[in-house]
Amino acid sequence: MQEHILKGQTDVSQIEAILDIVLNSSSPPVARCRLLSSGFAPHHTLNIEEDIAGSVACLGCGNCIDICPVLSREPTRMEKTAQRSSMALETLVAEDCDRCFNCVLSCPQVDTTIKHYIVNRHMVEAMSRLETRIGDEKEPDLDLYVEEALI
Repeated sequence: MQEHILKGQTDVSQIEAILDIVLNSSSPPVARCRLLSSGFAPHHTLNIEEDIAGSVACLGCGNCIDICPVLSREPTRMEKTAQRSSMALETLVAEDCDRCFNCVLSCPQVDTTIKHYIVNRHMVEAMSRLETRIGDEKEPDLDLYVEEALI
């Protein structure tokens, strides 16, 4: 399947091998996906004086922190830092990552081409992994999420 290439964004076919390694690792992939992206686009609406076009630095928006199911299940992990960056996410979650890819999909710095690749190629695997954990006593929030989704 040919991925649609958006003007000025990363052509996933050129980074597919490394992207698959990143997505198959056991830690949050958002920072590495951001680094594989084309950087801050001129059409983003962040109001700052300096020109940061092409920068791949984390904005610290906290989207990845807010959407992470591991941190939702275990909010005490957030007591370790007040930072709201992708590096903080990697530190707080480490190898406990669910590999749901929510962090990548919520990051404004990750190219849409990479997000489309994840949705089209990796989400079925992610959903299958999560489905095996439904009913697990250690995952009550996952059960509630599924119940709410079915209503």
